[in-house]
Amino acid sequence: MHPRTSPPGKLILLLLAAALWTIPGGGQPWPYAPPPPFAPPTNPSAQRGAAGGVRAQVGWVQNACQTAPSYGDGGYGNVWQQFQNLRGAYIGFKNTLTPQQLSAGANEIAELDAGLDILQESFNNYQEDVGAGQSTNSALNSLCQVLSQASGVWLQEFNRDCGRIGVSQF
Repeated sequence: MHPRTSPPGKLILLLLAAALWTIPGGGQPWPYAPPPPFAPPTNPSAQRGAAGGVRAQVGWVQNACQTAPSYGDGGYGNVWQQFQNLRGAYIGFKNTLTPQQLSAGANEIAELDAGLDILQESFNNYQEDVGAGQSTNSALNSLCQVLSQASGVWLQEFNRDCGRIGVSQF
């Protein structure tokens, strides 16, 4: 047998799998597909919970910034991961907003999005500092100082904007 040809058994299995893909007579796809994604709830309780998750995640970012220098080179990765978790929590929060809230708070949400993008720039600054010869410890300390302070300012704006778009604090 030539090494580039498949054995007849593999061909039969492939044909069998293709035949099983559709239900005879109906031409419908295999009925056991994953369930469709569902929309998160948009009730006040879900919104408060998601907003609380964002607030907690800012705390985790700030905690990572405080402890990062003691982890040496691994501290950067920890801070980066916590920042990405903050982004995820914020996206989850936005998913709980109603279309009316998204429309009424479009400017506030755009500013919060831009704020996270600005915070992320501090990671680029860290990379540039290290690339320019600054010690990783010094660059990490600068990153953590800026990110910790800036995330606190972002959180203040987030809290104000929650009130403006009708998400209760508690």
